[in-house]
Amino acid sequence: MVKKILIALGIALVLIQFFQIDKTANTDNSSHLNTKYPVPEDVGVLLKNACYNCHSNSVQYPWYSRIQPIGWWLNHHIEEGRGELNFSNFTSGPIARQNHKFEEIIDVVKEKEMPLPSYTWLGLHPEAKLTDSDRANITMWAQMQLDLIARQYPADSLKRKKR
Repeated sequence: MVKKILIALGIALVLIQFFQIDKTANTDNSSHLNTKYPVPEDVGVLLKNACYNCHSNSVQYPWYSRIQPIGWWLNHHIEEGRGELNFSNFTSGPIARQNHKFEEIIDVVKEKEMPLPSYTWLGLHPEAKLTDSDRANITMWAQMQLDLIARQYPADSLKRKKR
């Protein structure tokens, strides 16, 4: 009986390999973060290395994304990340949302909630590991963007409306 279960499980694992994730990239960058906000080169490199694989349309899928069900889990994780913050369409939302996203960037980077620890497990994505100095650079840059927004827009326009 155990042998039949293991054979069935093996066959199922082989069959699911034929159901790959869609890796088609959206190349529209007309609402990208850097179309409206200045991003210094050093901060841009940090964002690209530590954030863009889950929070942009410029995902570089790793080799193990071709192995199911890992690829499905990874794709779901990326879709959730983009749902929270997508640097590729950052400026398409209202200014209150942009303002709030900068506040969130500061919070999650300072609190070391991002990048997720699972992203760098087992030595994967070593370029995404942020030092304290890297975190300080990102948070200082995000705070400068908040200050820029505060100077350009009335305070009441920066508050998110309750739903």
